Amino acid sequence: MPIAQDLVADSPAQLRALSHPMRHRLLRALPADGATISQLSRLAKTNKGNVSHHLRVLLDAGLVTRGHTRTVRGGTEQYWIPVARRLRFPAGDGETTDAMLRAIGEEIPHDDDHLFNNRRISMTAEQAQHLSEHLDRLVNELPDGDPGLPSYSVIVSVYRSDLRPAPTRTKEHS
Repeated sequence: MPIAQDLVADSPAQLRALSHPMRHRLLRALPADGATISQLSRLAKTNKGNVSHHLRVLLDAGLVTRGHTRTVRGGTEQYWIPVARRLRFPAGDGETTDAMLRAIGEEIPHDDDHLFNNRRISMTAEQAQHLSEHLDRLVNELPDGDPGLPSYSVIVSVYRSDLRPAPTRTKEHS
């Protein structure tokens, strides 16, 4: 079953499933060809029971599917596959966004050098849309490298902020 490029996660079950950071961690860890509970347990640094529980919630919400199985030492391992490469959330769903950002925050090493550039820019809604589309194309057109190479994550977001810089005060001379 091919993986969809995008999925709008807007059903109540999907939004409920995506309200927990561990489920975002599992979705981010799942490669396109799938992974087992044991593999996900190592990647997400949690126990198999926890992974199994959260995968069931993601399965029930239609965010993952069962893939192939393989026999290992007399047992059968089930592979789990994401249903989409990228999830989109409806506007105004802060709980899902908060859970996703918590999961990403937990993933970022604190002892590594990484780039964060958070800048407020005044622009029109049309300019913001153009910038968003440009950044989306830039990130999504990057080819995947060899699976043996280190993995890097890229966060891209253009969002409207109500924060405004304080007005600059000038001193009046008498």
